[in-house]
Amino acid sequence: MSAPAPERVDEVRFERRGRVAYVTIDRQHVLNAVDDATNRRCNEIWDEIERDPGVHAVVVTGAGERAFCTGADMSLGGTGKNGIDYWADLDPNGFAGLSLRRTLDVPVIARVNGYAFGGGMEIVLGADIVVASSTAQFGLTEPRVGRLPLDGGIVKLVRRIPHTRAMSILLTGRRVRAEEMRDLGLVNEVAAPDELDAAVDRWLADVLACAPTSLRAIKQIVNRTDHLTDRDARAQRLPALMECLTSPNATEGVEAFREKRAPVWSDR
Repeated sequence: MSAPAPERVDEVRFERRGRVAYVTIDRQHVLNAVDDATNRRCNEIWDEIERDPGVHAVVVTGAGERAFCTGADMSLGGTGKNGIDYWADLDPNGFAGLSLRRTLDVPVIARVNGYAFGGGMEIVLGADIVVASSTAQFGLTEPRVGRLPLDGGIVKLVRRIPHTRAMSILLTGRRVRAEEMRDLGLVNEVAAPDELDAAVDRWLADVLACAPTSLRAIKQIVNRTDHLTDRDARAQRLPALMECLTSPNATEGVEAFREKRAPVWSDR
């Protein structure tokens, strides 16, 4: 009789610290590459965060010091599907359930601690704020293994930066250093490795100083109206917008300003 397969440990850590959720891909043996089970777990976590108004911000990162995420796990038993099967099985929410997700209205900060290649860079493109270690490297490296960055890498990059700059990354599969990503406008801040957490905490403090209802409305407007004209976008009565306008936070913020004190935000 063959020995039973070892029980799989949860390779995505999900923690709540006050109003902040931390999502950490912890597969250091494959540089935090994502397999099918990990992708499913990520989707479960994002779904849970969407249902919890008590989460006001999210930090997504990779475990260890070498890698943020190096994309799909192509090692033995990993996500190494070929051809049309790979295309047919694409997650509608994108890589790790995040890169193309349009329903997550909570601000997401990517803490890029190392390599962000392939799907890892697509996670970065799915975040709102990106803080990177000076040692981090980025790249849509799929063409170098005969694949395509279909989880947002192609379509998002060419919409974010000038055409020739985007194509210089897409058509070479080259590695891009953190400083160049900052110069392209794809990274907000580059920090020394030992100062990365402090930099993330500064961004979190600024995000948490805002009303969560306002932030959800902003993200929902951005995510759901980019195909509309400016006037049509403003006219949309989106759920988070209406919630923000009727929230006690709208009164609390003004009162706190007048009383020269920090506002006390409610989740709704």
